[in-house]
Order: sequence, then C-alpha cells, then structure tokens
Amino acid sequence: MTQFEFLSPLSLTPGTAVATPVFPAPGPALDEPTAVLGADTIRPLSDQTLGQHAGHLLVPTYDRSALTPAVVHFSVGGFHRSHQLLYFDDVAEQRISTGWGVVGVGLHSRTMKDALAPQDHLYTVVERSPDGERARVVGVMTDYHYAPDDPAAVLDVLTDRRTRMVSLTITGGGYRLCPQSGEFDADDEDIAWDLRETDRPRTVFGFLVEALDRRRRAGLPAFTVVSCDNMHRNGDAARAAVVGFARLRDEVLARWIADRASFPSSMVDRITPHTTPEQRAAVAQRYGVDDNWPVITEPFSQWVIEDDFCNGRPPLDEVGVRFVPDVARYELMKTRLLNASHCALGYLGSLAGYASIDRVMADPLFAGYVTHLMDDEVTPLLPPPDGIDLTEYKRTLLQRFANPAIADQLSRLCRRGSTKMPHHLLPTLRQAVAEGRPHGLLTLAVAAWFRYLRGTDAGGRELRIDDPRADELQALARAGGTDPRPLLGDHAVFGDLDRFPAFVDELEQALEQLDRDGVRVTVGAALDRSGRLPS
Repeated sequence: MTQFEFLSPLSLTPGTAVATPVFPAPGPALDEPTAVLGADTIRPLSDQTLGQHAGHLLVPTYDRSALTPAVVHFSVGGFHRSHQLLYFDDVAEQRISTGWGVVGVGLHSRTMKDALAPQDHLYTVVERSPDGERARVVGVMTDYHYAPDDPAAVLDVLTDRRTRMVSLTITGGGYRLCPQSGEFDADDEDIAWDLRETDRPRTVFGFLVEALDRRRRAGLPAFTVVSCDNMHRNGDAARAAVVGFARLRDEVLARWIADRASFPSSMVDRITPHTTPEQRAAVAQRYGVDDNWPVITEPFSQWVIEDDFCNGRPPLDEVGVRFVPDVARYELMKTRLLNASHCALGYLGSLAGYASIDRVMADPLFAGYVTHLMDDEVTPLLPPPDGIDLTEYKRTLLQRFANPAIADQLSRLCRRGSTKMPHHLLPTLRQAVAEGRPHGLLTLAVAAWFRYLRGTDAGGRELRIDDPRADELQALARAGGTDPRPLLGDHAVFGDLDRFPAFVDELEQALEQLDRDGVRVTVGAALDRSGRLPS
C-alpha cells in the first residue's frame, strides 16, 4: 500500500493509489498557443450532440436514461461538479452501477439551472496540470431544480423512495449553528417561515426535515445526509442543524431523524477556481464544445467519508473514495494544512500585490513562509491520519499551490474570512497559544487578515472584501488600525483569544510592523525570529 491515496477521476483507474499527483500528458494548457477548431465545428452540448463531441474529448458511454436518481445535492457549484459528481460519473462510466444518478438543487440563484438545463445537465470538466490538460463531459446529473420556482418538486424528489443520499456544499456559515454552544440558531426570518410554511420551505433544513417527515409518515426509510463542507466534524454539524430544526417542529420527528438518518462526516479536496469567460471561450475553441459553464480543475482529488450510511452505501470505494470509521484526523489534516495555508497566503499575497497563488509560491520568501508554517506550527499539533505520510502530503500541497495551469486567484481564497478563519486557522493558533508552542507565523496570518480588512493593499490599491460580515468587520479593522482589540472582541469569530495578553501584544506588533515596514520585511522578520529565514 502506498503512503496515501487519492484519485484523479479523469486519468486514473478505480482504486489507484499514488503518492504524488498524476498529470496526464494531453495537449497544452488553455492559455498556451494551440490549434483551434473552426467556428463551424463548435457545437452545443446536449444528449443529441454527444456523438459529435466524442472525437475531441471523453464523453459518457453509459446509457444516461438508465440512471436512477438516488442522490440529491444542495448548492451545485464548480467544486461539486469537479469533485463529487465526477466520482458518481465514474461509478456509471466504469459499469459499476447506474443506480446513483444525481439531482441538483439550487436555493439562491437560477444561474446554474439556466446554464445546465439547455444542455441536458451535461457539462465539461477540464483537468489542468503544468504538463497539459484533459477534458471530459460528465453525464451523471439527471435533473436540476431551482427550489424557489417549484418547492413541491424538490420535496417530491427528496420523498421519492429512490432517493437514498443527500449531499451538501452550503458553506460553513450555512449550518446556522451558534459558535459558542454548537446548537441550531433559529433566530432567522427564513427559519421562521419554514416553521410556518412547511410545504414551501426556503432553507435546506426546511426541505430536509419536511421530506424526512413525509418519508416517516409514508413508512419509507430515511436518507443519509453527507456534508461536503470544509468545517470540523461537518457530519455532526449537519446532524445538529437538521435535528435542531426538527425539534422546533416536533420532538417525536426529531427523535426519529436522530435514530434513523445518518450524518457521516467527510473530507473533500480538489482545487477548483471560478471559470472565467475567457476559459469558457477557450474550451469551445479547443474542444468544439459550446458549454454554458465548463469547470476548470486540477488533477488531484480526494474524498474520505465515514462509513455510516442508513439507506444503502454508494460503491464509491470502487472509484477511489476511502470509507473510514472516523474522518476526524483526515479532516484536520486538510483544513489545518491546506485551507489554513490558503488563508495565510491569500491575505499576505494580496497585501503584497499578487493576484494568484502560483505567483505567491514563485516568490521564495512566501514559499518558505508557508512551508515553515505547516512544518513548525501546524504539523506538531496534528494527529496523523492512518495511511498518510504528512511529509509527503505537505510536499504535494506545495506542488498544487504552485500549479501555474490553475493559477488560483487570491480573491477566491480570501472570500468569507469570517467563516474560514475560525474553522481553518484560528483553532491551531488557539491551541498553540494555550500550550505555549510556536505561533509567530500563525499570528502573522491573522495580522495580515486584519490589515486586509481595511480594504487596501500595501501599495494603497483597493481590495474588495467579500464576506457576509464585511461591513462590520471592516469598520472594526479601520477603527482599530494597529490595535487588534476591537476585532478580537468579536468572540463569535475569535473565541477567547483576547484573553491571552502576550498574544494580543504579539498581534499588535505584527500589525505595526506591516504598516511600518511592509509585507516582505514583516514576513522575513517572522521567519528570522523562528530561525527559518531563507538564504
């Protein structure tokens, strides 16, 4: 057995286990010169045109009409389409089963429905590496519903006896859990609506609980709810939210859900930037596919799920997914190494004037910073997951960050800091501070976030703060300046970090140095203090 397992769905066979990403060797990347197809060869994507596209890229060879809609996914975005749907598509493509088709549901925007419905819910995934790229059409999605248009249709799908699993990518803030107690927070207008109008829900939890109640009354089994969001114990979060909402309706229903439904935690990983209009045009020119919304992603993909399913387990283990008794260590590894590093590099790199993470990693100073952040301050606090060599895993992360074919935008990494930082970076910092362990590089990442929240980089250029709490956090950051105490007083984000005076002083000094000396000098000084200044 190799040291750790991951699958590139576009290029590996079922069960393949490798220690570094596998980069296929097809054509050059989208932004490199290459022959393009004539306009007369660019055709729309649909069931009827699949045969015409087969000469330019991989297309489904299974019978799409034979797919059984067994999975419902809430919040279909680029990541879901580059990750979970690829695994289910492999299950069908490799003739393992056609019993796990997927129905998508959107709650807040019609955009995805408008893009996918005209092309029979088909879409293109382009896997990009430094050595080239490879494209594939995914066909496992059987339908898509925009819930506000027809909530009854969504409830019908969820209540259908063929539905066995519901998956979620609703972001960490979507679970509506109190940061202090972990309990479901019902203080919300949409939650109040869902309690009154049970047949016309607005929230994912209104839909899930109403559907589970209908299944209970009809004598049907519950379904498994699989959270695929980047947060600690995401299955526990999903359980707390669903059961907590159900308890507001009916204690008996809440107990039935708690006893009959399953909420396995999972760890998911695949870097998937937002697709630009230029990339969409390039996909059309290179592959002849007029796809309304193709997906661009990297070769690496990983999915680890707790083996706890109440209504049949999909055969995902036959296409590279790992089922484990407890996902906690895998989840901590990913969120505290990859996601926390994304946060740190996003804020520091943005202040330094960079736009993409590959350019940040091309700078030896920042590459050294993130290497030592992971090695010296994060890894010592991580319990190693079974079967994974953390040294090899971190080496792979550095390769992925530096992949110029993806060029992940820092603006994406910096989004929703008020949700990401408490889940990904602050827990390690809190533990390190409390235990008296090294934490200077983690502290600098927090200082960079505080400085970023003021809305300008080190050169005075405007930075757009994309965060659900942008207005209040920016006001606190500007009011505090180099004093971190106003922001640290937001205990919903920072917990009790303001109760450690030495840490508060260190953070204040980092903010002062960022203002006085700039980003590069401050990063270099932090590495020097840690004994890790690059030569």
